[in-house]
Amino acid sequence: MLGSSKAYSGFAVDDIPRARVFYEETLGLKVTEANGMLQLRLGSGAEVLVYPKPNHVPATFTILNFPVEDIERAVDELVRRGVSFERYPDMETDERGIFRLGGPYIAWFTDPAGNTLSVLQDRPA
Repeated sequence: MLGSSKAYSGFAVDDIPRARVFYEETLGLKVTEANGMLQLRLGSGAEVLVYPKPNHVPATFTILNFPVEDIERAVDELVRRGVSFERYPDMETDERGIFRLGGPYIAWFTDPAGNTLSVLQDRPA
């Protein structure tokens, strides 16, 4: 029944104007705003809805993953733009904050509302 629906994901933030600056200016995404909500347009053509939520509590998992070809370059550019990378006790990362043990290389960061995002790169062959 819904197989042909153009489904999309969404998540909450506590401050729409601050989220817009982050997603549009810091991350460089295409962002539109309507009815007090943001719509993120990703390079893949996917769309994500960002909506305000009073008493917002950040998700305890990664809500958006951004595949990149060169994770070191992506991390360095995001740091230059003011992004800090997360370090988790059970996930050993290098000096840049990149986890390289098992699976894709991945580095986690948060948006201004505390939601977790990542950049990730397939392991080199």
